[in-house]
Amino acid sequence: MGYHTPVLLKESVDGLQIKPDGIYVDVTFGGGGHSKEIIKNIINGKLVAFDQDDDAMPNLIDDERFVFVNQNFRFLKNFLKYHKIDKVDGLLADLGVSSHHFDDPERGFSFRFEGDLDMRMNQSAKLSAKNIINEYEEEALAKILWEYGELKNSRKLARAIVDKRKGRKVETINEFTEILMPYLTKHAEHKFLAKVFQALRIEVNREMDFLTEMLLQTVDVIKPGGRLVVITYHSLEDRIVKNFIKNGQFEGEVEKDFYGNKDVPFKAVNRKVIVPDNFEIKENNRARSAKLRIAERI
Repeated sequence: MGYHTPVLLKESVDGLQIKPDGIYVDVTFGGGGHSKEIIKNIINGKLVAFDQDDDAMPNLIDDERFVFVNQNFRFLKNFLKYHKIDKVDGLLADLGVSSHHFDDPERGFSFRFEGDLDMRMNQSAKLSAKNIINEYEEEALAKILWEYGELKNSRKLARAIVDKRKGRKVETINEFTEILMPYLTKHAEHKFLAKVFQALRIEVNREMDFLTEMLLQTVDVIKPGGRLVVITYHSLEDRIVKNFIKNGQFEGEVEKDFYGNKDVPFKAVNRKVIVPDNFEIKENNRARSAKLRIAERI
């Protein structure tokens, strides 16, 4: 299965303001699209790429300037330190899920195919979507569907799942979508199922938790004047990134100094979010919901 064409490739790489001798990090390597473009602009610098999915391994760049870390980006500081890197000049994160995952029936990310309820980015992780559906308490299921899927009928859906699994375990995508059928509304079936699967995927991979962990570490690893470049695909992750750049935290009041100035580690480079143009959206369906935010370390 192929990986997606990188979204906002030029805009995101330009946002890094790459120096020929700089050190950069691509925390979402995937098919290597962004990394290959970054390394073109490096002469005697270095690029460190992270990806927890073993499927990314065949895409590695054979170049002495390239270092690959087969881990989740939540371990950013640890592995930079391991590779004797204290500070970097820029970091890029292309969040969301690759079309590679959606198009592989065996990975269980899409309701378009039959297969196991899996959804693990890291295939050696213990928690899968199957575990969540069959083992989580009703209240926990409702919470996930509400917080990560923004589904108004989350409690009804959770009750239906619990009732169904009393007879036998729910193990496949088709078995799961059958439970959801009575709640589908005409002309909105795809959107509804996408929200449910998004909620499960986020919980399986702890996407929001690990995103906040990684962002907090950027304060320590990005040099003053360095760039943070993030592409988001849904409102939950975009809200986290937006709040972090604006306030240096994810919720609550921003801290201020004695003179009333905001004490924040980054300043937004693009006050208005950057989105793909109509041509890119037409050529790349994944671009439809993409938003690019660029910030500079103060």
